[in-house]
Amino acid sequence: MDRRQYLKAFTAGTVGAGLLIGCEPETKKETAGAADTPKDFTIDRYPAELEHDRKLLSEKFFDEHEMKTITTLVDIIIPKDETSGSATDAGVPDFIEFIAKDMPRYQTPLRGGLKWLDLQAMRRFNNAFISITPEQQIQIVDDIAYPEKARPEMMQGVSFFNTMRDLTATGFFSSKIGIADLGYQGNRPNQWDGVPKEVLDQYGLAYDARTLEISVKFDT
Repeated sequence: MDRRQYLKAFTAGTVGAGLLIGCEPETKKETAGAADTPKDFTIDRYPAELEHDRKLLSEKFFDEHEMKTITTLVDIIIPKDETSGSATDAGVPDFIEFIAKDMPRYQTPLRGGLKWLDLQAMRRFNNAFISITPEQQIQIVDDIAYPEKARPEMMQGVSFFNTMRDLTATGFFSSKIGIADLGYQGNRPNQWDGVPKEVLDQYGLAYDARTLEISVKFDT
């Protein structure tokens, strides 16, 4: 399965729509304050919003082990390929850390899911998720990445993985790397070629010489 193509389509629909409002997906220093906040962080922010975001950036929710687990998992979801970088290259782990602080409803599901992942790895391979082999990690992920195929006892992991996949796709495809990966170019200036020549010919019409010279240019 081409995970990146799947997530592009997924993101173009409803994935993380609510997360894209009022969130700053770019990587930030955890201790950022008024003096060292990046200039682009202040764009389109009211003072109250800046104060709120700086407060969140100065706090820490996930511990070091949890962040390493998140980093491993998001790079399984969106790995680096010949097109662009991985989820970690796009700053997704920091995005998820920010979301957990900005939207506390995610804290229990995410932290509980990370513990579930470690318990599965410990039971099956006698080690934490980040310490087992990539092949063993994929075995666990495959058991929870496809809800319609998952066994009943895997449902907690399925719910967690769905949330992580949504957050990863949202963080990645709203980042500079992800937007480039989508091929989105935004508004670009162009040349208006006027009414197609075949249409003008059909109705026996034509632009006058001045209009053609100044305003309209037909490809030859």
